Amino acid sequence: MNQKWLQALLIVGLSVASLAFLVRGNMEIAVLFMTLLFVCTNSFRYVQMKREGLVREANWMRGMAILFAVLFVIVLATVIF
Repeated sequence: MNQKWLQALLIVGLSVASLAFLVRGNMEIAVLFMTLLFVCTNSFRYVQMKREGLVREANWMRGMAILFAVLFVIVLATVIF
């Protein structure tokens, strides 16, 4: 399967999951899926920008992906404990 299709399916799946938990009223889980969605989208943008030669912008996206990954771990810890 094409890598773009896998990325699109992952993004759609995470979006639907976050919306479903948002509608059900589980805000913590919805935020968890949203932060994971941001990690994925910023990581995909990083790879795309790096491939296009936009090094400064790619490094910014990598930093944002790392920031949201840290936030994901923090939200996950608050949900678990």
